[in-house]
This record gives sequence, structure tokens and C-alpha cells, in this order.
Amino acid sequence: MSAPRRNAEPLHDSAFAHVQGSADYIDDLPRQESELAITTIGSPCARGSLLELDVDAVRRASGVVGVYTAADIPGVNHFGAIFEDEPFLACEELRYLGQPIAVVAAETLEQAHAAAALAEVRVSEEKPVLNIAEAEAADEYLGVERCIRRGDFAQAWTVSKHTLEGVFVSQGQEQFYLESQAALVIPQEGSRLIVQSSTQAPTEIQGVVAELLGWRQNQVVCEVLRMGGAFGGKETQAALPAAFAALVCFHTHRPVRVIYTKDDDMLLTGKRHAFETRYRVGFNGSGEITAAAFEVRSNGGAYADLSTAVLERCMLHLDNSYYLENVEINARVCRTNLPPNTAFRGFGGPQGMAAIENIMEEIAQSLGRDALDVRRANLYSDDESSSRSVTPYGQTVRGNLLPEIAELLEESSSYRDRRSQVADFNAQSASRCRGLSMVPVKFGISFTNKTLNQGNALVNVYTDGSVQVSTGATEMGQGVYTKLAMIAAAEFGIEPERVAVMKTSTEKNNNTSPTAASASTDINGAATVNACRTIRERLSRFAALRFADPAAGLVCSAEHVRFEHGMVWDERASQTNRIAFPELCKQAYIDRVDLGARGFFATPGVDFNRETGQGKPFAYFTTGWCAAEVEVDRLIGTLEIKRLDVLMDIGKPINVGIELGQVIGGLVQGIGWVTAEELVYDSRGALLTLSPTTYKIPAASDLPQDFRVGFIDNDLNSHNVRSTKAVGEPPLMLAIAVWTAVKDALATADDTPGASATDALRIPATHEEIARYAAGISRADWV
Repeated sequence: MSAPRRNAEPLHDSAFAHVQGSADYIDDLPRQESELAITTIGSPCARGSLLELDVDAVRRASGVVGVYTAADIPGVNHFGAIFEDEPFLACEELRYLGQPIAVVAAETLEQAHAAAALAEVRVSEEKPVLNIAEAEAADEYLGVERCIRRGDFAQAWTVSKHTLEGVFVSQGQEQFYLESQAALVIPQEGSRLIVQSSTQAPTEIQGVVAELLGWRQNQVVCEVLRMGGAFGGKETQAALPAAFAALVCFHTHRPVRVIYTKDDDMLLTGKRHAFETRYRVGFNGSGEITAAAFEVRSNGGAYADLSTAVLERCMLHLDNSYYLENVEINARVCRTNLPPNTAFRGFGGPQGMAAIENIMEEIAQSLGRDALDVRRANLYSDDESSSRSVTPYGQTVRGNLLPEIAELLEESSSYRDRRSQVADFNAQSASRCRGLSMVPVKFGISFTNKTLNQGNALVNVYTDGSVQVSTGATEMGQGVYTKLAMIAAAEFGIEPERVAVMKTSTEKNNNTSPTAASASTDINGAATVNACRTIRERLSRFAALRFADPAAGLVCSAEHVRFEHGMVWDERASQTNRIAFPELCKQAYIDRVDLGARGFFATPGVDFNRETGQGKPFAYFTTGWCAAEVEVDRLIGTLEIKRLDVLMDIGKPINVGIELGQVIGGLVQGIGWVTAEELVYDSRGALLTLSPTTYKIPAASDLPQDFRVGFIDNDLNSHNVRSTKAVGEPPLMLAIAVWTAVKDALATADDTPGASATDALRIPATHEEIARYAAGISRADWV
């Protein structure tokens, strides 16, 4: 169950540069001659109409080169990944506080900021809609209602032995990447631009900039070396800064750089969606769910962005790891006057899983049973021929190790013994109580938009045997470059150090999908394999001719040529008949063998019908369990995580060190979501928690000293590249176990009043929320 680093594994490709501070980000790139800095003039209200914008004083300010509004956009003034409903620059209707209405360009950033403050903006202000309740009351929605159904909920609800109803609330979360939104746009000759962007989606940036300028896509090249974190927040929301810089570059023919401050980034960009899930659940005496109905609402913010896709993934994960025979899911996105909410690690999955895990705790508490027993009673079957292995949307859960992992982790974590110890502690403590919870995760891997499940790779082999790989995958710290290098190296039988993964560029890799959905190694890795194998087949045919010796009656065919340990040989011939890979490449070049190739991969078998709510949206599922033990002070609400035990099925990991980092990092980020990170807005729609002083991300001191992580190494996912499984997003949802452990702790304390369904414990369970819930005080009365 341990996950030690393998000695032969390469380190993260930027490990030393990160430690030394020499890794380049957009703000570190050399200043260009005549480079301009920009900032924006934003809406002074969250909802209203723009009546007048007076920028005469701005234009006269020191260092100002230009001020640009919607009237200066030569192409279209709208964009959007799903619905093109968001303006680059607002010119009439104002939808959120700070929404850009003009761009100010100056010789320095200080001059740009000083000038922007001189703008006079006159508006007709209206009362903003800020939350789900207000949006529903005002009938404000984005997109249509979505449904997934199976069985007969109404009949099953009628005959259920036990029933529960309630409302579960999970709040939003700031991505809090260390590098803020950033872009550098450099003009090229012949009406062309190079956009260096901190983005997960270079093809989207290329397209957005081209549409803004009224250009063709081939006039724009987007490059991404690396990002200083992203977590979904740079999938679509990198578009505005890149577009603003491109607009100024277009008008001035000068390089333009934009770097958001951390405050501006938090004020102006979207977050993880807040969700409210109203549920009705029927179950039997064992806790097995017999009927379930969910009414789901999310806070999408002012424009669509990715909200409908996030909602869809939430719906597809409301089952988490449990078979729901009779189920109805109805869901819709609410439109509010906040910046458009967007992707965040998990992409709706965490909100869906948290809702069903809350229900598992509620069922266990109502029956007086251990919640682990309730969860195991509801698990999907590992028998793929059983109807209990099929999701509400009709996909069979294949290679299901959830029951096995539960058994292993229950034993290795000493769950039953610790459950008794927790009960003893709670019986003796007057103010502190402990909770213990074990929660599964089943996370679907693939984009639910079928089109995005494709990727391409360019592989070049040089005459010295070194290799360059270019794909659409972008590096944001997750180690995809390192894993791509290992994948390519394995195909040629050489060391990963001989492979260089190049910065992502739309010039080399066209029409790429965002680095998202935990699928980038799968898609781009498979495309890399295909390109490498095309080259290897050419080299094998050439080597077979070289190894053949007609005089000695030795015939060699390409299928018997092997590439291992930097050498190439005929497996049937003498071991002396070998050639080093660099020498083979050199000789192949001399003989005019093509040593470059493009590879393409489209994930097979995935499809989902949104109208019927049925299909196979995922290639496979990454699964795991987490056991969490916590201690809370019911009087002041403080929380201490005592111990975490994690066991995951990630197939055959490509690089254990990198995968381990993803598991730990994702889990810690999830702990922030469920316990500490609270977004607070005032009545005007202004974010009050806009810096680390008021917005609390986890610190090292928030983690337990006893933190155990293990993997089940297996090759059940053999249809995927290297039999691996994606690990970028699933670990975040393991943190739900910390929240359910808090709920367990407060429920097991005999004199905890609790609260009504509408004032139930929500995410995040901050110190204040724990204290409020423990005291049985409603939110309306809590000050």
C-alpha cells in the first residue's frame, strides 16, 4: 500500500528550475523594445446600464498611449466556450462589478493604473442578483433544465420504509494559482501576432484573438511554456487578458504585456460554482437507497462560460460510487451578477459527490448505523454482468475495485478499532469531539463533450538519437511534460533524458483540446505513442535490412527488431548484431528515412446523449477511498485533522513521484474547499475575501502528522496509454471524507443541538460554521 518513489524515475522536468527560481513565467520574459502595459476600466456596479464613459482625462494622462472601448474592436465583441454570450468590453448592459468596459495602454503599468482612475463612468444602477435563491426568485437562468432519470422514483418513494429530505449547500472556491492571469502579445510582420499566454487552452486563445480582430486563425500563434498553476481557472478565463493585449497590439503595433495583480485576479475571475441540492431519499433498514430525487441549482455568475458543462458533470457524479435504482436528477444553472464562474479541479464532480456523501451520513445517523456499512451496502457491484454495476446514465462501471479497496483500507487504517476509540473519547470529553469517516471516489475520465476527446503530437528524432515531442498538452505544474517524455522514451527504448518536450504552440499542434478533464496525458500521450510508432516502424524496416546477411542465410524482418536500453537488435540473431539507437538514426538519415511523424488519437467509445441523459460519457473511472479522523471544539469551532489514510486505483502509474504529488496536492486543495476557503461578498457584489489575509487556503499546519497514501498497482486499464489512470482531479474529492468526519463528530456528541434542514452543515465547514452548527443557531441569527 505504500507508494515509494522508484529510483529510476526522472524528476519533474522543471523541478530544479522551480527550486532555483529560474523557471520562466510570462512576467519573467525579457522586456520587449517599446513594450506597453495595460489595465482596464471596470464597471462601478454589479448590475445596471452604462450611460456615459468619459475618458478625456485618461487620454491626457502621463504616459498613456491609447484608450480602447468596444467601438475599437475590429471583429466581434462576444465570445464563449459554449454560448458566445459574453462581451470582451461591455458597452450597454453591465453584469458584474469590475466588468471591463475599456482598456488603457501606457508606457508603464503605474501610469496605466493612475490614468484609469481618472475615468468618469456614469451608470444606471440596479439591485444585483447575487445568489441562487435570488436568481430563482427573479427567474434568472443560463441554459435549459437538464434531466437524468432511471426507474420509477415516485413509486419507489411511496413504498420506501424510511425517507429523508433536505438541502445540501456547497460554496464556491478560488483557484488561487500563484501566477495570476497573464499574457504577452508580440506583433509580427504581415498582420500576425504571437500570443504568449498563461492558459490551459492555447487553441481557444488563438481563436478568440482571431475573432476579436476579425482575422483568420492562421494569423495568430499562441504559445505556452508553463503556467504557475491553473486548476481550471485558466481554461477559459485566460481569454480576456490575452484579448485585451491583442487589441492594443493591433492598434499600436507594439508589444503588450498584461499581468493581473492577485487582488484584481480574485475580483474579476470566476470561481468554483456554489451549488444547492434539494434531495428526497428513500431507503431500507440496511441503509440501501431505494429511491432518490435531486433538484440541483448552481450559481453560474453573469455569463455562461463553462457552467452548463460543469452542471452536467455534477449530474453524472451525484451517484459517486453508489447504485441508484430509482432516481431523478433535475438541474439548472442560475444567472447572477458575479464574474462568470468557471472550471475548477473536479469540474462539478466534487459538488455532486459531496451531496450524496452528505446523504450517506444522514442515512447512517437516522438508522444508528456506521456510515461505512451504509456506504458498502450501496456500492456498485464489481460483477460487470450485474444491473447493480450500471450508472443512472447507462454506463457500466468496469474494472471496479471499490469493494476491494474498501476492505483493504478498512483493515490497514484500523477503522473498526479507531471507531471504538473515537466513541470512548467522545464519551469522556466535555467540549471536544472526534469523528471518523471513510469515503469512496469514482471519477469519470474524459471530456463529456465528445469532440474534445482528441489530440495530436509531433515527434522529431534527430541524427544523434535525441527526440523532440510537441503536443497540445500544457504544463501547469502537474508533470505532463515529464510523463510525455517517459512515454516517448519507452517507445524508442532510450532514457527519458534524451527526450525534450517542447513548449505548447498552435503552430506545431493545431486544433487542440484544453489541458483539462484529467485526460491530457491519456489523449496527448496516446497521440505521442502513435507518432513514435510510425517512426519506429520505419526504423525497424531499415534496421531489418541492415541486420540481414543473405550470404549467411540470415533474414531479418521488422517485427523482430527490438528497441531497449538505448540499443536496437534482431531478437533472433546473435547479441553481437546490435546497433546503438543514435547510430541507427544517423544511418537511417543518410539512407533518407523520414525521422519525423505526426500522431493523432481520438478516445474510442465515448458518447453521451444530453437529450435522453444516457450514454457512455467516460472512457473509464479512477477510484479510491479516504479515511479521515478529525477533532473539533464545539464551543469555538476549531478543527484538527488527526489522521488521513488514502488508497487509490490509478492503474500502472507512469511516474510514482509525480502521481503521489498530484494525490497529496489534490487532497490538500480539497481540504481547503471543505473546511476553510470561504468566499464572502457584500450586498454590492464586491468580493471581501480577496487576499490570503481573509481568504484562508490550507497551510502545512492544517495537515495531520499521520498522512498515509497508497496505490493499488494493476493493469486492468490496459486499453489506456501505459495502462495508467488519470490522477489530476480525483484526489480532490477524497477530501470530502474530512467534511463527513466533521459531520460525524458533531452527530456523535450527545448534546449537539444540530440545526434544521435549511440550516444544515454546509461546505466549507469553517470554524465559524462548526461553532454555529454545534450551537444549533440558524444562519439568520448567527452574527
